[in-house]
Order: sequence, then C-alpha cells, then structure tokens
Amino acid sequence: MKKAILLLEDGTQFEGNGFGAETSSIGEVVFHTGMTGYQEILTDPSYAGQMVTMTYPHIGNYGINSDDIESERPHVRGFIVKQVTDRPSNYRSHESLHHYLKRHHIPGIENIDTRALTRHIRQFGSMNGILSTTPSRPEYLLEKLQNESKMQNQDLVQSVTRSSTVRWNKPISKTWYSAMIFDSGKIGKRVIAYDFGIKHNILRLMTVMGMEVTLVPAATPAGAVLGQEPDGVFLSNGPGDPQAVQYAIQAVKAIAGKTPIFGICLGHQILGLALGASTFKLKFGHHGSNHPVMNLQDRTVEITSQNHNFAVDPKSLDKAGFEITHQNLNDQTVEGMCHKELPIFSIQYHPEASPGPHDSIYLFKQFIEMMC
Repeated sequence: MKKAILLLEDGTQFEGNGFGAETSSIGEVVFHTGMTGYQEILTDPSYAGQMVTMTYPHIGNYGINSDDIESERPHVRGFIVKQVTDRPSNYRSHESLHHYLKRHHIPGIENIDTRALTRHIRQFGSMNGILSTTPSRPEYLLEKLQNESKMQNQDLVQSVTRSSTVRWNKPISKTWYSAMIFDSGKIGKRVIAYDFGIKHNILRLMTVMGMEVTLVPAATPAGAVLGQEPDGVFLSNGPGDPQAVQYAIQAVKAIAGKTPIFGICLGHQILGLALGASTFKLKFGHHGSNHPVMNLQDRTVEITSQNHNFAVDPKSLDKAGFEITHQNLNDQTVEGMCHKELPIFSIQYHPEASPGPHDSIYLFKQFIEMMC
C-alpha cells in the first residue's frame, strides 16, 4: 500500500494509504452519510468537481456492477474512506472499487480518520482539498491548491451535459427494483428533459411510469423545446452553482407558463432563479440518504436522499409566486415548492433515489397528473 495525503485549503492534513489511480486531484471536499450506494455516488454527475468522504467505515464490500450506475462514468475527483476492501463479495460484482477508480484515473485514500475529517467540515464548512497518491511535498500541494477556484460561480454543468438531443430508450434491467413496483401501462406523455447532469434512475422511473422522454443539452433555448410541443418539461439535477448557468435560467423563464414543469435538485434551484427567487450556498451541503423532510401539505415525514450544496432562499419565494411544500427538519431549508398559479413544482432532494429510500416516488405521479 502506497502512502497518500489529503490536504485541505486551511492547511489541515490527513495521511493514509492510496488506492485507485496514482495521481493528484483537486476538488471541494464533502461528506456523505449513507451506509450503501457508493457506486451511485461515484457516478452521480452532481458530484462533479467534488471529492466525497464516506462516513460509513467499510466501503467496497459489494464491488462494482453494470446495472447500478447513474451515468456512463464516475464524476467525483477523489474518494475518501476509512477502510476499503479489494475482495468484494456479491454475485453481481464484476470489478473491485480499487480497480474501477484506477481505470477511470480517480485517486482514493483510506486509513484516515474520516470522523475527524467530517467534524472538521461540519465546523468550518466544505472547502477545497488536494488528494495525492504519489510522493509529493505538502508545501507544493498547498501552493497548487491555493490556485484552484471555489465552487461558487462555477458552471460545472457543461462538463456533464450531453452534446446532442436524444430519445431515452435504454432497456431496464430485471434486477432493478422499480421494474417490479410499477406497471403503469402506456401513458404516452411526451417529456423534454433538460440534461444538467441527469441521473439514470430518473430516466428509468419516468420511462417505467409511461413517459416518453427526450433529453436535450443544458444550453438548449426555450424555442427549440417548445417547438417540439411537449406535454411537460423536466429540469434535472446537476453540479455547481445554479447562478452560473444563466443560459438555463433564461430558457426556463421563457418556458414557464407554457407547459407543466417539474424540477429536481439543480433544476429546482434554476427554476427558483428563473422566476425571481434567490439561492445561497450551504455551509457543508446535504449529502446522504437519511434526511428527514416534512411534506407541509399533509404533515407527513419522508426520509430522503440528498446531494446539493446550494439552496433556495425561503424569504425570496413569495415575490417569485411560490409557496413552500416541503421543509428539511434538520435545518428548515426549502426542500420543495410549487407555483401559486402556474403548473410548476420542484423538489430539492432525490425522489428517484437508488438504492433508496423510496418514500417520495409519488412526485413522479404528481408530474403525470399535472400533464393530464
């Protein structure tokens, strides 16, 4: 095992053993509280530009398979764990976590105090870090790190969006849970989905629930979308600062009121900005699969999967014509909103979450009802 180092921009240093690729990488360091789902985390485009710390201590035990990916490749810049296993045990596994990261040129570090790192981020906030699995002097790494841009004002969407319009028609694996949950028949509603870094599970769910989905690049103008006469428009999740994607904000502003709109995560934030609300950066973001959210419409509590660094300012929603529908019970941030007059609603968390929880899948049915 080769030595590795993780150095934060404030000078905090963690030494451990390297796995994955032998290289150096810079990204914003965040922590994720889920016990499972590391493969979905690695391939979630919303993590572009970030290095993820897993708070659960033992990672890699079920390996990597081809069914549970959320995009065609991993997007994290580094992976930080307490202990990694190179001998996975699962009948679906075809590759170890170590070899998967190595194949995609992503460094990892293990045998560090991930609890101490998580507490540091909670106290001082998410910050840039550099992870090196090659021999490097800390002073050289810190100098390199200080030249890196912050997450604010970065348009990371262009690094993950598709380059052309395409109809989603990939078959769904029989091992996928929702193939057994839903049998909605042919609803036939045509949806245009803006790809800001869309997760495959969103597409799987919309397809299995009867929607015909066409994906368009993030910078597609409103006219090109409305010209296809969709029954509804979907705004996907994605990475980075929502205020940096002005082209998407302007497009959504032009579409609003002309067709039903449903937004998730970054799409939720872009929707708010398009109609006059404002956003802000959270201290350390929400990253995990166990965040309690209250549905203010029926006072039920949903356990949700979350991955976002920015949030919509609740004080700005009234002037934008929105009312809050869902609220985070940990910090009272806005988790859902709907427009008071137009057929528009959005959610900050991930109702499509794979491997779960599945408390919020009903929101896709709500989108269908809005289009009918």
